Amino acid sequence: MNTKACLVLANGQIFEGKSFGASGVIVGEAVFTTGMTGYLETLTDPSYFGQIVTQTFPLIGNYGVIHPDFESEKSHVRGYIVRDLCDTPSNFRCETDLNSFLISNNIIGLSGIDTRRLTKILREAGVMNGMIISGNSAEAQSAFSALENPKEKEKLLKEIKAYTIKNAVKSVTGSASKIEESAEAVFETSAKYRAVPVTKDGLKVNDQNEAMKNGRGKKVVLWDFGAKANIRRELLKRGVEVVTVPCDTKADDILKMNPDGIMLSNGPGDPAENVDIIKEIKKICASGKPIFGICLGHQMLALARGASTSKLKYGHRGGNQPVKQLSTGRVYISSQNHGYAVNNASLPKNAKLSFVNTNDGTCEGITYTDIPAFSVQFHPEASAGPLDTNFLFDDFVNLINNPALFRDFKPEFERIDAISYFQSTINQTKAAGKASE
Repeated sequence: MNTKACLVLANGQIFEGKSFGASGVIVGEAVFTTGMTGYLETLTDPSYFGQIVTQTFPLIGNYGVIHPDFESEKSHVRGYIVRDLCDTPSNFRCETDLNSFLISNNIIGLSGIDTRRLTKILREAGVMNGMIISGNSAEAQSAFSALENPKEKEKLLKEIKAYTIKNAVKSVTGSASKIEESAEAVFETSAKYRAVPVTKDGLKVNDQNEAMKNGRGKKVVLWDFGAKANIRRELLKRGVEVVTVPCDTKADDILKMNPDGIMLSNGPGDPAENVDIIKEIKKICASGKPIFGICLGHQMLALARGASTSKLKYGHRGGNQPVKQLSTGRVYISSQNHGYAVNNASLPKNAKLSFVNTNDGTCEGITYTDIPAFSVQFHPEASAGPLDTNFLFDDFVNLINNPALFRDFKPEFERIDAISYFQSTINQTKAAGKASE
């Protein structure tokens, strides 16, 4: 710990700091997340597979490592960057410190750099690859030496630029299912820490019988593309029986289970690369079974229905993303972690935009009127929060009980994003000024 370490970006910029966690050399896609809490959920979220994650909140590690808060069996990040690392955590649930956790997961960490400056670079230039060099191994020393030689540095930068995330979904499927718990244990823990289901009115349902009454006797297949454990927990809290299946499960095998609904989970990577899975999702759509998709599941459902996706400049990652529900006009704060989005203009007939990101106007949700299906780009199961959109799991249970629930869905409110809104305001002000001259 605290040996020499640095981050080398694909554009040649170097950030020198201190090492923690494992040592060595790794290359990954450099991204940032704005979450002020929930670093354990970030580290164990399978959607971060292949990425070097930077926390914009300066102090990380202050409540240590708490295994029951994990979103999957282990960490899936390529590397981890923080401004200040707390090596003396204090929390009554703490089991160990963050440095020990990264070592046990063979994750290289970097601390003591200007994460604000790094974030600004990624916002301006967009997501780019990077390399973390850490420790005194022969591999690390060779990489450090290469940075001192212009020709060798150029070779190093080519290696960094050439990195791509491959086999993302197949690499993480099933990780969350290894820490599954019973419905009773899940609700007991949830009640203890006031993480019970939340209604549309923001009211917490503390009574287990009340929370589970509409879902009892129903079975949902959770199609695991890199699922966060809390998706399953939220379904269990509502009385639903959950059967988890891996990403390569065929649609026919899922339908043979005779589920009442199908959950398409989150996951990592480019959604369009999952050609075989998308073909199977098309078959599920044709079956008439109620479907709820989250994040990658949302994107692949859209692709299966004929829409297209594209990569965002720097993505949406963190627990403070505002989304507008177009059926009510209400804005919710959501947790997000994605680098791709469904293109608004590509939505086919009978696919209605239901949520939009109020910052940039990108698609945050789709409701389908010809099949019993809906999906969201953000995370309504968010742990460590916010829980504003937790009610969407109730919507899924309601859809299971009434497949015609969204047949007459209409987005009553206009899609407005901050960028276009403020640009139009500026243009109006300029026009008014010229008119008064």
